[in-house]
Amino acid sequence: MRGWLGPAEMAARLGVSVKALRVYERAGLVTPDRTAANYRRYGPAHAARLHQVLALKRLGLPLARIAGLLAGRLASLDSVLALQQQMLETRATELREALAAIGAARARLQEGGDLSLDDLATLTRKSVMTMKSDEAMAAALKPAVDRHFSAEEQQRLAANAPYFDQEQVSREWDSLIAEAKALAATGDPASPEAKDLARRWFAQIERFTGGDPDVTARLGRVWSESMQDPAAAKDLPLTPELMAFVGAARRAATGEDA
Repeated sequence: MRGWLGPAEMAARLGVSVKALRVYERAGLVTPDRTAANYRRYGPAHAARLHQVLALKRLGLPLARIAGLLAGRLASLDSVLALQQQMLETRATELREALAAIGAARARLQEGGDLSLDDLATLTRKSVMTMKSDEAMAAALKPAVDRHFSAEEQQRLAANAPYFDQEQVSREWDSLIAEAKALAATGDPASPEAKDLARRWFAQIERFTGGDPDVTARLGRVWSESMQDPAAAKDLPLTPELMAFVGAARRAATGEDA
């Protein structure tokens, strides 16, 4: 097995711990070969699979979902690389915009000028606020919420909403959105993985709507209108394209279950 790597060498090459390799092995994500003396050895195929695992993990997906994706539509290295390329290109655009904003701000200060409140707000949004906060998202949705729900309805929904851990719910939605992006990159909303995602996505929505179809429909319009508003869309984690994919997956799942 010349040219192959032991756990410590592979972990060092990838920038992870040996413990992490063991976790991925127990999760069934990668199975190293064994020598006659039963020592683990990793070759090129194992390195490729570990790249897939780490790329999807970077998107915030739990290991159980990564296992399902790698067993299905994201089984090939190229499909994961395509998704990773898309995400990095988006991040590169954001970084270029942040650098341009910082450069412009420094140039103005070096010329003896001041930064206005608008300048500082733009600078902060582009160079600091890399994650969409719950507060910013709520503010972005508020105009559409007020159009579709009266103040009394909003109070009633808030009063009747079940108790939940906001941080936990945010993590759950982050995971669902990351998974949706990964599946959308495959372009197949009728895949078993996409239909399973749609079921879990709308089950999450029903936790807060109580399964009321009218509330669910109006909530959908709130998101649709907000995503079409450039001022609101910048603070939302979803895009019309992603919502369309999830909707198509739901229709495929509903048709299958009917």
